[in-house]
Amino acid sequence: MTVYHNSFDAFYRSPFGSLPVNAQVRLRLSVGNEHIPSRIDLRIWDGAEHRYPMRSLGTHQGRQIFEVMISTPQVPGLVWYRFEMFDEDHSRAVYGAPADGTGCGIGVLGSEEGFQISVYSADFKTPVWMREGIMYQIMTDRFFHGKGTDALLSTKEDQGVIVHKDWYELPYLQISENSDNLANDFFGGNLEGIRQKLPYLYDLGVTVLYLNPIFHARSNHKYDTSDYMHIDPMFGDETAFKKLCSDAMKLGIRIILDGVFSHVGDDSVYFNRRGTHGEKIGATRDPKSPYLKWFTFHHWPDDYDCWWGFKTLPNVNEMDEDYRRYILNGKDAVVKHWLKAGASGWRLDVADELPMQFLRELRTEVKKTKPDAVIMGEVWEDASHKVAYNEMRSYVTGDTLDSVMNYPIRDALIRFLLGVQGAVSVAHDLSCLAQNYPNPFLYSLMNLMGSHDRPRIINVLAGRDGNDIPRSDRARLQLSQEERMLGMLREHLMLRFMMSVPGIPCIYYADETGLDGAADPYCRRTYPWGKEDTYLIEYYKNVIQMRKESQVLKTGFCYYFAPCEDVLCVLRYNMNGLDAFNTPADPACMLTCINRSSHPVDVFLPQDEVFGATQFRSDSGQIYLLNHGGFSIPVPGMMGITVTAIEF
Repeated sequence: MTVYHNSFDAFYRSPFGSLPVNAQVRLRLSVGNEHIPSRIDLRIWDGAEHRYPMRSLGTHQGRQIFEVMISTPQVPGLVWYRFEMFDEDHSRAVYGAPADGTGCGIGVLGSEEGFQISVYSADFKTPVWMREGIMYQIMTDRFFHGKGTDALLSTKEDQGVIVHKDWYELPYLQISENSDNLANDFFGGNLEGIRQKLPYLYDLGVTVLYLNPIFHARSNHKYDTSDYMHIDPMFGDETAFKKLCSDAMKLGIRIILDGVFSHVGDDSVYFNRRGTHGEKIGATRDPKSPYLKWFTFHHWPDDYDCWWGFKTLPNVNEMDEDYRRYILNGKDAVVKHWLKAGASGWRLDVADELPMQFLRELRTEVKKTKPDAVIMGEVWEDASHKVAYNEMRSYVTGDTLDSVMNYPIRDALIRFLLGVQGAVSVAHDLSCLAQNYPNPFLYSLMNLMGSHDRPRIINVLAGRDGNDIPRSDRARLQLSQEERMLGMLREHLMLRFMMSVPGIPCIYYADETGLDGAADPYCRRTYPWGKEDTYLIEYYKNVIQMRKESQVLKTGFCYYFAPCEDVLCVLRYNMNGLDAFNTPADPACMLTCINRSSHPVDVFLPQDEVFGATQFRSDSGQIYLLNHGGFSIPVPGMMGITVTAIEF
């Protein structure tokens, strides 16, 4: 028996992708004429099993077509479906999604896995400024030193803190008790420094700044919070933060803060393991401390739950009532306080380690305080069906996160550009995400290339990330001229593609300058003011401008495809006078292709697949005319191209 269903094909599943509650979806299955089952059922699982008999539509292209219409549940969640076929003798055959569990694309006879439909709340909306913006991530200490904290820096040297005298030298690697970097060296970057560089960021095209943690903490990265209610004095104070937010907003730039709510620092006022805050403050200093029940002690005060076994990062009990009051729902709770001070949202560190109920409550409080604030989560996998702590968690249904950091697209593009994965497979993987993510979620994805948790992107793309050498030797890692050129060419390709897909492109500070470096701490080097690669910066500006000037790149429909294994393409378009959000939109169509090989490849676009366009123009001004029913678009070796329909 030959059976076929393709969840990407509108003939077999319509409408495409995720759906709101109480929506209609049509599902079809085709069966070869050599054997027709006596009965075919659509089997649904949404927490309970449901079965729907499929009706025959007759023959299409020599195959029998079966169809069923179903309604999505009234409650948001995941729906899984497969097809079960029965003969007169009651024998049963199953046709489901590929066994890898992604639930995407063409099914497999004999597979018990289900195709996925993500069902989201009908009122799920995300901020428009996210899907239309350009994001820039900054580690405050490493960006720019604005005058004002010099005296404090010198004072800190007496407290075991190392202050670099040379802005351009490498960060120090000192192994801590966690077998991690001690991160006690500082360069003096601060909030005033970011404020002074707002004109540069504006000129680059940035509209959103995501700041790594800025609250009081021992380390330079600040993921070991000491006090959520105070800016670290080395960075400034609340007045400096408000001024930064105010001046940024005048330029159309919003600020997102990093919220680290699954753990605190052992030196925090809440835990006080080191006694920094006196002998009567903190859970380890006073058995009657109001903070004691925030933590889980196996044997007070030295044996306690901590994040991934790091004793310097005690875990908090997020569902403790007092903790939730302090962080979420109190009159001046942390998430509210900093929104009122000027922040436009939160990026949640290790969001998949936070209880779902905590996230739901956080969403409620954030949206009540500032309805257009964003809630971005750190989730590294497909966020529609993430399994954490033996529980499947879906973050796409509209009751927790607005969206997530899009590590899947970053990792897929890196594998493609390094020759590890072919374009056909990458296009499939990206199509799966587009299918599993609701549009409000998909178009708010944080599409990052580099980050503070990974080696610099130019190193990664040059094939010299340093992960193959001892950590102690990585400071000496330097790219050769040939490696730098290769990394930069691939960075051009990756950046162009990132600017062409749904979501908000995110630039890790100084990636636009060609700054290199292995993993932490060397990916956290200072911005090289005065030593930038100005050619690369101009390339970033040009591609960012392309994105900002094109509405279809922000809100148009999206289709990924691969004409061959070396060329990856994304087509953005409006359809029937509407964009992906059912907003009236003029006819528009843009195609971006990136070619990882050294030889040119011609990409043919049939006219009926570009909505009747009769003429395209490249970003360099080249005109492409209709010929033999379509367009032949040449993509040079190791280059990318974007073409725009200019006549329909």
